[in-house]
Amino acid sequence: MKTNIKYILGVFFVLLLSITSCTQETYSLGDLTAPSNIVITADIVGTDATHPNGDGSGDVKISITGDNVLGYKIDYDDSDAVDFKYLPTGSATKKYDTHLGVNTYRVTVIASGAGGTSSIVTKDITVRYDWTPDPAIVANITNNATKTWVVDKSVAGHMGVGPWSTGSVTPEWWAAGVNEKVATANCLYTSTYTFAKIVASGTYTLTVACPDGLLTKTGALAGGLPGIPSSGGEACYPYAGGTSAFTFVSSTSGIAASAPSTKIGIQLAGVNTCIGYGAVQKEYEILVSTSTYLYLRVRGTETGNAWYLKLKPAP
Repeated sequence: MKTNIKYILGVFFVLLLSITSCTQETYSLGDLTAPSNIVITADIVGTDATHPNGDGSGDVKISITGDNVLGYKIDYDDSDAVDFKYLPTGSATKKYDTHLGVNTYRVTVIASGAGGTSSIVTKDITVRYDWTPDPAIVANITNNATKTWVVDKSVAGHMGVGPWSTGSVTPEWWAAGVNEKVATANCLYTSTYTFAKIVASGTYTLTVACPDGLLTKTGALAGGLPGIPSSGGEACYPYAGGTSAFTFVSSTSGIAASAPSTKIGIQLAGVNTCIGYGAVQKEYEILVSTSTYLYLRVRGTETGNAWYLKLKPAP
């Protein structure tokens, strides 16, 4: 009997201790304060009393500061399609090279804060870009008027992929064989790319026509091309084509001076066009250019990839 009483008393004291030791927890999300005091600072490279809009390189060092900020996204030019880039450090150097001469660009920044709060600020930047491309390359690609190109299925390596690096300019991971995509993605070969030189204004345009669709990946990997689905694998997707301005630029790939490349790029404006394949970046480096052969390299879909394309004049 004594044993039972001790057992009952023991259980009672354990229960009492458990009850008295429980405390009520109070949780709080805290104040959801939106980012404030957002300031965009633009340092135009080469600015002085004689060159108020910079040295002609088009380079602008952009830095953003603010209070209660967890991260930034930036659209460097709101005159074309919306194209926000994540800016983890709040600073970057942007080359404004899509238009020659002195041009004004409106920068838009979204500053994100706690609990999904955000603030938006804009700043106008006026910068000068001066650069003269090799006239022979311009003539090769545009015929100094208009010239239409297609991906050349008759040669090996007309499409390929390799690492995006300063030390590699070959599709060392994969290269297409002759006619490789005819059965699975013939749209790669029926799409056309017409480069035009507007002599009166000294500007250039690219017109893309895709009667059988465009070979690309989907979502963000398509580089913002309109009409491309948000999900799905690599395939020929309906694409209405489009026209955009482009400029010849000094290549920003950073590959070695000894690497086989012209060191000149084709910089597409906006997100409505591409060359050969939808890519995240819009600068296509010209590796080789003749009147009958155009070999391009572009920073590809996934991070770290470089895509290669060989084109020939359309028949």
